[in-house]
Parts: sequence; C-alpha cells; structure tokens
Amino acid sequence: MTRRATLFGAMILAAFASACAEDGAADGGTGGAAGTGGAAGTGGAAGTGGAGGGGGATDTAELSLAFTDLPALGSDFVYEGWLITGDGPLSTGRFTVDGDGALSESLFAVDATDADAAGAFVLTIEPATGDDPAPSETHILAGDLTENSAALNMAHQAALGDDFTTAAGDYILAAPTGGEGAPFQYGIWWLVPGEPPSAGLALPTLPAGWAYEGWVASADGPVSTGRFTDVGSADSDGAGPDAGPEASAAPPFPGQDFLDPPRDLTAEYTAVISVEPDPDDSSAPFFIKPLVHPIASVEPPTTQVMNNNAAATSPTGTVSITP
Repeated sequence: MTRRATLFGAMILAAFASACAEDGAADGGTGGAAGTGGAAGTGGAAGTGGAGGGGGATDTAELSLAFTDLPALGSDFVYEGWLITGDGPLSTGRFTVDGDGALSESLFAVDATDADAAGAFVLTIEPATGDDPAPSETHILAGDLTENSAALNMAHQAALGDDFTTAAGDYILAAPTGGEGAPFQYGIWWLVPGEPPSAGLALPTLPAGWAYEGWVASADGPVSTGRFTDVGSADSDGAGPDAGPEASAAPPFPGQDFLDPPRDLTAEYTAVISVEPDPDDSSAPFFIKPLVHPIASVEPPTTQVMNNNAAATSPTGTVSITP
C-alpha cells in the first residue's frame, strides 16, 4: 500500500471530536472510559471486529500490535484500537491484557482501503459492555503511521500529550485538622509552606479522560489521598475521611490527614502520584506513576522532594499493517 500524508495532532483530535459528536447520544454519550491498575484480571471478553467492511467482498490487510508495559485492566474495561482517517476514527478491534502483559488478540483484519487512508493509530480504554460506538476520551497511546507502521507512546498529541519526564513534586508532613500539637507524621500535603503556601506539584495539564491521584503505600497496600486535576486546589476528598475535628484547617491543596484512626506515615510508607483513567473502578494506582518518594520523618515546614519515576512506568507500543 502507498501511505498518504501523515495526519498530525489537530486533524487527529478533530476527527475524534467529530465522531463523538455524531455518536454521543448512543448509550449515554462518550464520557471518558476508565482503566484500572494493579489488577491481574484480563477485563472481560473482547471483540476483534475489524474496521471498515460492508456489503460485498473487500480487500483486507493484517494489523499487528505489540506493547511494552501495557497494564492489565479490571473486568469492566478493554482496550480498543482506532485508525484515524480524514473521515474519522475506524475501530480495528478490542482486546485485553493479562497480568503477564499478554494480549488476548494481537492480529486484526482491517479493510485495506481504510488502512491505506489512515494517518495515525490511537489506543483507547473502553467499557467492556454497553460501549458507545465512538472512541472514549481515554486515549492512552498514539502514533503517526509512516510506511505502514507507527511507534506508539503517551506523549503523542492524540494520547496523553506528555511523557511526564519533567514532572516534579514537593510535600510536607503535617496534620492541620488535628489542631495544635497534632503529630506531623499523621498527614501529607503537596504544598510548599509560605505566606501564602504554594503548590508543591509541577505536573502537565491532563486531557479529558484522565486525572491525577495521590497515594500513600505500604506493605499493607495503597491508600488514596484523593483525585485532582489542579495542583493548586483541594483534591476530590478534601481533608480526607480520616481527618481530625478541624476540617476547615485543611489547606486548599492535594493531600490528606490520617488522624481518626491514626496512621503514622513515617512507618515505611511511600508517597505516590499516579495518572488515572477517569472514571476508574480500581482501588489501586494505575500503572502510570510519574512521582514516588519513600516518606522520611521530616518535620514541617521542611519539604521532601519526590523522585521522577516516569521512565519506569511509561507503556509503549508498535503497530504495523501488512497488505
């Protein structure tokens, strides 16, 4: 096949938006589908229907997928591939990934004419059942097709738009909702003290279908400190369900107090910032964790600096099309 000129970011996103607008009324709209992290489940049955097709015989091509570090999803979600053409996105089929990273399907039959017209490939996370026929907002990998192949990554404009290698973060240990004298090790807040305090996180703005989430993790498992999209505002649960009696003292930044019952965060806990599909059905962090740091016993107002972990948690992939 002869590949036509590559479609770049604006055309790709416009094609997705057009498809979502046309199909948004079906099954309650195209709101961001979610994936989950950490689970070893394979996420339900996945269809493998090829893109294009129709009445009569058509020439087909074989689309092959391979990935590194693509995480397993929970039972409610699957992956779906899309060829991006000037007429909009065309599904190449759905698949799941097991706990060992093996795909339920890696080869898909696609219409040769559609494949030849495509300028890019996008991988989304979709509901396993009751899915809208248009792509969800949760695009995890994408790449421009050149000579019938593409390298897929998160930084592509049609995916997350960033690889998080410049992400940075500072936090303090403090438990302001416990009042004066509350042990500092019973709370964590991603802020830099001052008059007024400032945001402790430097993170790229996420596209629709994604959110950040803070965590404290130990050998007993991870505990969420809340979701957020704005590093300079309170997260989804404010001071948290385990906050002390002075909830109004919680600073307007991501974080949480653990006073009732008490939780000593200096007892071998790790602070984590993850990137999560939105919505999400998992109680564990998703695979993408750009910032991590072992929590030390450091009294406020001294901050602790998180480590950039992006390179270790960045799924990638390749797609190739054979006539």
